[in-house]
Amino acid sequence: MTELSLGPLPSRQDQLTRRIRLLVAATITYNVIEAIAALITGSLASSTALIGFGLDSVIEVSSAAAVAWQFSAADHAVREAREKTTLRIIAVSFFALAAYITVDAVRTLAGTGEADRSVPGIVLAALSLLVMPFLSAAQRRAGRELGSASAVADSRQTLLCTYLSAVLLAGLVLNATVGWSWADPVAALAIAVIAAREGRDAWQGKGCCAPPAAAIKPAASAEGDSCGCRAGCDCC
Repeated sequence: MTELSLGPLPSRQDQLTRRIRLLVAATITYNVIEAIAALITGSLASSTALIGFGLDSVIEVSSAAAVAWQFSAADHAVREAREKTTLRIIAVSFFALAAYITVDAVRTLAGTGEADRSVPGIVLAALSLLVMPFLSAAQRRAGRELGSASAVADSRQTLLCTYLSAVLLAGLVLNATVGWSWADPVAALAIAVIAAREGRDAWQGKGCCAPPAAAIKPAASAEGDSCGCRAGCDCC
């Protein structure tokens, strides 16, 4: 037995599109401020972790800007045509981030220099740890309902920034309190693995968790599940 699985109505698509545009604009604005603050405080404290975090924010801006470009088109068909290019840009951003974190972490572990204690860096990491999960969750929900793989992929980029914020915070606090300068680069290597995986998924177009409009699928089969994910999606 089959059932008709409909996507959002045109009015709802417009509402979701506006919401994603607003969230992307907020993400870009916050990350520009975050990048400037992290790069300045990182340079003052000679902290490779803070500088890396600032460069991550720059990559996050490029990812969000790619989604903003896609959703700047008023026509839904044009936005769909831009989807693949947007996903490629996001994927390259993930790969670049993973490469940078890996090189930076290895250099730090090799003892190229020790960072000074940075209270402003701790405050910045803590603030990002509070802000980023909300931006990521809101964009992910809107992207899933709209069926936009690029919006979902960008939300995962924002979520990765949350993980990096936690790693940075732990590293800065441990360095400031007990002198464990190796804690941050070790954890950062794990984040690099996650970033590479997310880049692979974005390149392959995974992450779109809403069925296309008027798609016919079995009511209960391997093609989907209760939350509307198609086969191969790992979003639920």
